[in-house]
Amino acid sequence: MRSEISLLEPDRTDPPEPAAARAYRALERMIVMLQLVPGEVTTEGALIDMLSLGRTPVREAIQRLAWEGLVSVRPRAGLEIAPLHAADWVKVIDARRGCEAVLARSAARFATAMTTDRLRAAADEMQAAVTQADVARFLQADKTVDEAIAVCADNPFAVRLVAPLQTHSRRFWFRFQRAGLAQAAAQHVSLISAIVERDEEAAVMEAERLMALLREQAVAAALR
Repeated sequence: MRSEISLLEPDRTDPPEPAAARAYRALERMIVMLQLVPGEVTTEGALIDMLSLGRTPVREAIQRLAWEGLVSVRPRAGLEIAPLHAADWVKVIDARRGCEAVLARSAARFATAMTTDRLRAAADEMQAAVTQADVARFLQADKTVDEAIAVCADNPFAVRLVAPLQTHSRRFWFRFQRAGLAQAAAQHVSLISAIVERDEEAAVMEAERLMALLREQAVAAALR
């Protein structure tokens, strides 16, 4: 299994990110991978030391995470990492479903050669993660797929709604599922194939199948 990617490692295919974006990505990944423990109370200073970044970018990242419901800012008490309750996973998936269908349809409609190349690369990375049984790599590939579909769809309003829910969903999946990589990857690849082929109805259908799979897993986790 491949070792975890460094929290601050840049993607060499993209231009350098601003410090605040780097801080956000690092903290988001730590929250998803439970390196920042659900319900744990930490401080801004501790996160600054952990990331070796300045106060301003870390503070901006914390504000964004708080807006997304991943962190609670408690004056004079610190920062609480959002707790995880299995029953809430179903609510997250139910909230995602409509937006995912909208994004899938739009992505199939507006896909270009450049954006479909990005989607194919994301699918390849996801399948590589499955081959290596690398959960950390799979989750990073899942995020890359979501971001690639967002670029294809060209609907910033839907993206702003669904992106935090996607992060919450990855976190729940890591905590309560962490199995069935091949099945999850296959469904993602089916969705990507429909988008690349610019088949709007098939893209919606595959997005709904993906949400149904995740909801089934969420219900099972809530019943344990």
